Amino acid sequence: MITDLAAYAAETGVKYFMVSYTDLMGGQRAKLVPAQAIADMQADGAGFAGFATWLDLTPAHPDLFAVPDAPSVIRLPWRPDVAWVASDCVMEKKPVMQAPRVVLKRLIDEAAQMGLRVRTGVEPEFFLTTRDGQQISDPQDTAVKPCYDQQAVMRRYDVIAEICDAMIGLGWKPYQNDHEDANGQFEMNWEYDDVLNTADRHSFFKFLVKSIAEKHGLRATFMPKPFMGLTGNGCHVHISVWDLDGKTNAFADPSKPFGLSDSGRHFLGGIMKHAPAMAAICNPTVNSYKRINAPRTISGATWAPNSVTWTGNNRTHMVRVPGPGRFELRLPDGAANPYLLQAVIIAAGLDGLRTQADPGPHHDIDMYQEGHTITDAPKLPLNLLDALRAYEADESLNQAMGADFSAAYVKLKMQEWQSYCSHLTAWERENTLDV
Repeated sequence: MITDLAAYAAETGVKYFMVSYTDLMGGQRAKLVPAQAIADMQADGAGFAGFATWLDLTPAHPDLFAVPDAPSVIRLPWRPDVAWVASDCVMEKKPVMQAPRVVLKRLIDEAAQMGLRVRTGVEPEFFLTTRDGQQISDPQDTAVKPCYDQQAVMRRYDVIAEICDAMIGLGWKPYQNDHEDANGQFEMNWEYDDVLNTADRHSFFKFLVKSIAEKHGLRATFMPKPFMGLTGNGCHVHISVWDLDGKTNAFADPSKPFGLSDSGRHFLGGIMKHAPAMAAICNPTVNSYKRINAPRTISGATWAPNSVTWTGNNRTHMVRVPGPGRFELRLPDGAANPYLLQAVIIAAGLDGLRTQADPGPHHDIDMYQEGHTITDAPKLPLNLLDALRAYEADESLNQAMGADFSAAYVKLKMQEWQSYCSHLTAWERENTLDV
């Protein structure tokens, strides 16, 4: 474990550090710090004007300092004289409670106080497009069912292999890469880990993918629904909870249905209970709701949920239990903030444990064909406004995520919604110009 960044630089030849933090909108902010100055930055942090990024601060606030968390340091595989390091935001020597990584670390501590250690793996999907983002990068990628297309993935071998080689070199243990269900879409998987490591790596992964794509003259986008008619970008999360020693899976019980222990069912119950409000975090943009409420795509399915249901090994539901001791949350999309995504899962799950929440009955049906037969399952929000209202109404989730964070997040996201509503679209002109 790295503890001294100056010593790390001396050992590795790193010349610069990107002292980075993620703001409320998921934007990655950084200062490029020369190695000879990193000792002071590690002690006191790199200074930022918080108002200049997406945090609920004003120009009158004191400096925000991003204090690097040394164990998170990662050398840029495509530029090894530079290292990226995740940072925690402080102001006047106190944590900034609305900052996403601070929110997550507080919830990790709460889980630890309950004797639990949450581990997750993410499955981020992305498109490789032309530089302007207007079309997919491979004009030959036209199959109706392009998922796992052997020829298509090899036509983008140079990009995908370079990203995977980088992850191998970083010790992430990637284990598969594939062409996904949409033309021009890919998914890359690496081994699950404790939630903070997963969040840091997820954050860096987006930076890595975009940078390698740019190097090859392309653009990578994690936008939830960049192309109508094609499957959107999901970011499914596999979740398990362990004892603090990391040796005993608290979710696993082979004597129970689906191999899910009582604790696992209660944690899942919390997810089901809070799912409509969680959408504000898991699906954080206007565009997100074009994915989870989409009509059938060219390939035949959206692979996204629109109702709050769970099942066994069945991908048409919001949650599936593919094997003993874990479950997959299929709600999140590519726009989800890596830190807030993990935080809201913990917040909802711990509330489920505390209240012994019941996830309700499971359903074995194909939700895309027979979902209309289930009349008692809540529907997911239709748009960002509905999701924000659901989040505001969910007081226990608000408090679990932190009052400072919740107020700041809802405020900025409401501003985003209002900005969207004030925008005149081509659809409005096409459909109402002659009314």
